[in-house]
Amino acid sequence: MTQSKRETERKYEAPSADDTQWLPDLTGVDGIVSVVEKGLDELDAVYYDTVDLRLATASAALRRRTGGLDAGWHLKLPESGDSREEVQAPLSDEVPETLHDLALSRTRGAELRQVVRIRSTRSTWHLVDSGGSVLAELSLDKVDAESLLGTATQASWTEMEVELAEDADPLLLGIVDKTLRKNGIERAGHSSKLSRALEETGTGASRPPDRPAEGVKPGSAADEVLKYVDAQVHTMVNVDPAVRRGHPDSVHKMRVTCRRLRSTLRSYRSVLDREVTDPIREELKWLGGELGAERDQEVLVERLSARIGASPRELVLGPVGARLQVWNVARASEARQRTLDALLSPRYLALLGSLAGLTQQPPLRRKAARKPEKVMVKAILKEYARLAGRVAHALELSPGTERDAALHQARKAAKKTRYSTEPARASLGKPAKRLGKRVKAVQRLLGEHQDSVVARDALRNLGLAAHAAGENALTWGLLYGQEQAEADRCERELPAAWADASKPGLRKALVR
Repeated sequence: MTQSKRETERKYEAPSADDTQWLPDLTGVDGIVSVVEKGLDELDAVYYDTVDLRLATASAALRRRTGGLDAGWHLKLPESGDSREEVQAPLSDEVPETLHDLALSRTRGAELRQVVRIRSTRSTWHLVDSGGSVLAELSLDKVDAESLLGTATQASWTEMEVELAEDADPLLLGIVDKTLRKNGIERAGHSSKLSRALEETGTGASRPPDRPAEGVKPGSAADEVLKYVDAQVHTMVNVDPAVRRGHPDSVHKMRVTCRRLRSTLRSYRSVLDREVTDPIREELKWLGGELGAERDQEVLVERLSARIGASPRELVLGPVGARLQVWNVARASEARQRTLDALLSPRYLALLGSLAGLTQQPPLRRKAARKPEKVMVKAILKEYARLAGRVAHALELSPGTERDAALHQARKAAKKTRYSTEPARASLGKPAKRLGKRVKAVQRLLGEHQDSVVARDALRNLGLAAHAAGENALTWGLLYGQEQAEADRCERELPAAWADASKPGLRKALVR
C-alpha cells in the first residue's frame, strides 16, 4: 500500500551542524510565534537508479530509508517550482512493485540497482503559529555520502532545509527565504542531497546538458522543433504516474500529448527524417488508441449523465440512471485495464526509448539547419491547405452519416493545423498564435459535433436495450433528439467559424 504527499522545500548551505549560533531567530516572521526543537534523528538512505542514472537525470529519486518518522521506500517525482510529490511505501527488502511501475516512464524498464548511500544526522525544529499548528519544518543535516557504483568514493557536507507543512501558505517559504538570506545564509547549489552526492562522489552527473541533441544549430528550425518535441516527451513521462493511479484528466493529457507529437513529426518532416519518425508516429497512434478507450468512455458517460440530470423529472421514465450505470461499469473497467496493460507493455517502454533517442540524437535533414521562419511557415500552410480542402468537402455534402464522417476528418485536420503552429510561436510570434487560436475554435465546434455523433450511437443502443428489456425507452429517444439538435447547431455555426479562421490576412501575417 502506498500513500502520497507533496513536499515543498528549499535547501541552504550551512556552516556547521554542531554549533547553531549562526541560525537566525525566525520568531515573528510571518505568523511564526515559536520555534520548537524536536531533537535528533539518524537517517540512513540507499538510493536506487539505473546504471546510467535515468531517474536522477529526470529529477526523480527512489530510496529506501530507515530512521525518522517516515522510514520506508520513497519515490520522489518532480513538480513545478520548489515542490515534489513523494510516494511512500512500507519497508521491504526489494523495491515495491508499485513504486517500480510508477518509475517506469523514467527508467524505461532498465534494471534498478543501488547507486548511492546517504547517512544524515538531522536536527529538527518546528516553526509554529499562534494556534499551535506547524507551518514549516527546519532541519539541519550533517551528511555523509558514499558511492555504491563500483567505487568507494565518499563525501561529507552540512546543509539546511526548510519544508512547508502541506496546508501552509506557499508564500511563507519565500518570506523565510528572504530572512535567511538577509542573515547571510545562501541557497544550496544543488536541489537535492542525491544530486550533490552523485557529483561529489564522482558517481555521475544527475542532469544532462540543456540541449543534449547532437548536431543541432542554435536558433535553427531543428532547434525550435526539438524544443517542442522535448517538452512533449517530458509531459508524457511526467504524467505517466498519474495515469497509472487514475488521477483525473491524466489520461486525457497523455492522449493529447501523443497527438501533439504525432502531428509535429508529421508536419515537420522537412526537419526530421521520416524514415525514423514515421515508425514512432505509428507507435504514438497505437498508444493514443489504447488510451482513447478509457478517455472516450469518461467523456461519453459525463455527457449522458449531464443530459439525464438536466431533463425534467417527468420525462425520465424507467430506470434510466441505473441502466446507464450498469452499461458503463463493464465498459469503463475494460477500458481502464486496456490503459494499464498498454503502460506495462514492452511496446510502450520501447516507444519511450525511441522518443528519448529522437531528442538526444535527432535524425536531421538538410533543412534542419535553416532559419525556422520559412521552414515553419511552409509546414503550417501545408497543413492549412489540407484543412481547407476537408472543410470545403464536408460543407458540400448533405446532412447525414457521410457528412458526419467528413466533418470528423476535418476536425482531425484542424488539430494538425493548430498543433503545427505551436512549435512556431517562438519564431513567428503572434501571427502563429492567432492562426492557431482561430483554428482551435473550428476544432472545438467540430469536436462538439463529433461528440454528438458518438453520443447518438450510444443512446440508440441504450434505447434498444431498454426496449428489449420491457422498459420505457422514451427518455433515450428524447436525449437522442437533443443530441441531434446539438449537431445541427454545430453545422449551422461552422461556416461562420471557418470564415473567421480562413481569412487571408491570418496566413499573410505569417510571412514577414
